[in-house]
Amino acid sequence: MTARLNPFAAAPSLMQDWQRTSMAIASSLGPGLAELVEIRASQINGCANCLNLHTTFAREHGETEQRINLLPAWREAPCYTDRERAALGWTEAMTRLCEGHGHADAYDELKAHFTEEEQVKLTLLISVINGWNRIAVGFRVWADPAAVKSAAKALAA
Repeated sequence: MTARLNPFAAAPSLMQDWQRTSMAIASSLGPGLAELVEIRASQINGCANCLNLHTTFAREHGETEQRINLLPAWREAPCYTDRERAALGWTEAMTRLCEGHGHADAYDELKAHFTEEEQVKLTLLISVINGWNRIAVGFRVWADPAAVKSAAKALAA
């Protein structure tokens, strides 16, 4: 697969702002939950780039292979907490908006496990990963996890 364009070269200032914003949002929820949400949204959207990045980052943060592998079947898998299940349900509802069902039930679970501030943070995280999925799939972006981490460190400095 050949990239269509490099969005960081085409619009460097906006892409750096986007990356800074996404890092701030993801870090506001903690790496474990953020990575699970980012992986699940990327699975739904079929984004190989983001799946590669976030499964790598999840492993680096101590996530197990079992929990990564079972994400597509999180409802039936016993290895997720009720809070994680609420986040994953909300992730699916917000990522699959066009299907138009399950949002009310997903929100009821969300508000049972997350404060209002956390609900906003999680929804922003879901919005950001869906945006990254569209950038990566649309422009055929493939990024090396080590290069992404290096760029993120440079932006944070």
